[in-house]
Amino acid sequence: MLLSYTKRMLLEVDFRLLMKFAYNMGWKGMRSISRYKKRLKKGELFPAFLMISVTNQCNLNCQGCWISIDNHSQGMNPDTLNNIINSSKKKGSYFFGLLGGEPLMYPHIINVIEKHPDCYFQLFTNGTLITDDIAKKLRKLGNVSPIISVEGLEDASDIRRGANHVFGRTMTGIEISVKNKLITGVATSVCKSNFDDLVNENFVNECIKKGIHYLWYYIYRPVGERPTTEISLSEEQILKLRKFIVDIRRKAPLMIIDTYWDQDGKALCPGAVGISHHINSSGDIEFCPPIQFALDNVGNGEKLGEIIENSTFLEEMRNEIPKHTRGCILLDDPEKLNEILIKTGAYDSSKRNTAFSELQAMRKCPGHHMPSNEIPEKSWIYRFAKKNWFFGFGAYG
Repeated sequence: MLLSYTKRMLLEVDFRLLMKFAYNMGWKGMRSISRYKKRLKKGELFPAFLMISVTNQCNLNCQGCWISIDNHSQGMNPDTLNNIINSSKKKGSYFFGLLGGEPLMYPHIINVIEKHPDCYFQLFTNGTLITDDIAKKLRKLGNVSPIISVEGLEDASDIRRGANHVFGRTMTGIEISVKNKLITGVATSVCKSNFDDLVNENFVNECIKKGIHYLWYYIYRPVGERPTTEISLSEEQILKLRKFIVDIRRKAPLMIIDTYWDQDGKALCPGAVGISHHINSSGDIEFCPPIQFALDNVGNGEKLGEIIENSTFLEEMRNEIPKHTRGCILLDDPEKLNEILIKTGAYDSSKRNTAFSELQAMRKCPGHHMPSNEIPEKSWIYRFAKKNWFFGFGAYG
C-alpha cells in the first residue's frame, strides 16, 4: 500500500507541490504538534491547528449544515484573517482549514493564501465552483489542497445538497483539480442516506481511479436550520464505518482520514484535547464548527494567542466535556452540552439567534464513543502517525 501510494503521488502530483506539502504540512505539522504538547504541559491552551470559516456565503443548502447562509455577506475582513494566521505562526502553528459556507465565494481567498507561503491550507469546498483558472492559481500557490465534499452519488447527493445535478458538478471540480496536478482530497459526511454508496471498497477504488489522494470520512451531525435527525447514523453503522476504515487502510493506495479515534480505537474529540478549534466568519472563537457558541472574539486578530490562552469558555469546555464522554458531546449528550454552555455564559454565535433552541430540541444520537467496542488500528503507519502526530491527520468533525 505504501509503495503504491508513494508511486501515485510522485506520478500524479506536481513535484513542487509535493515538496511544499512535505515541508509545510509534514515537517512543520510535526513541529506544531510538538509545540502544542509542550504548551499543554505548561497549562497553555493554543491549538496546533485552526479551522477558519472565511465566509457564510454558499451556492448550496445542505442538510445538517450549521452555517447561516448569507449571500450578501462580505465574509471575514482579509486583514483580520491575515492577522489570525500571523498570530498562529507566532505560536508555531502553520496549518489551517479554510471553510465556509463555500470558501471559493470569498473574494480574498487566493490573495490571503499567497501572503503565507510558509503555511499549508486545506480548502474545504463543494467543488462546483472549481474552474481551470482557479485550479491553475492553486497550483501556482503550491501550499493548498482542495478537499472536495461528496455527499453521496447522484440522487442522494442532490437531496443532501438541496440543489440539482450537484454530483456531476462536483465530479467536474475533482477532474479539474486532478488534471492540474493538485493534491486532491474528498470529504464525505456519512449518514444513513449515503452510507451504502460511500462506505465500501468500490467507492474507494473509484476515488483512486479519479486521482484522489486522500479520503476523509466524518460522521454526520444533525445541526443547523435543517438538522434532519432521521438520517443520523445508528450505532451499528458507526461500528461498521470504523471497521471499514481500519481494514481499507491496509490495502488502499490513498490516505484514509478520520478524526474520531486514536491508535487504539478509543474515541477522540479534537476540541476536548485542544488540538483544534474553530473561528467563524465573524471572528467568534468556537469550540468546534458544529457547536455554534462562543464567549470570545478575535477582534482584529492581532492578539489571538492571548485571547485563546485566556479563554475561560474554551478552558471550561475542555475540562467539562471529558467528564461526560470521550466522543462528541453534541451527539452523546446535547442536554449536558446545553448545561455547560449556559454555565460558561456563552452566546449564540450562529447569527440565527436560534442555536440554543435548536440544541434544546436535539435528541441524543449515536456517537463514536462506544466503550468495550474499540477497534484498534491494524496498519502500523496509521498507529504510529496517530500516536505521535495528527490523531488522524486533521481536526474537522
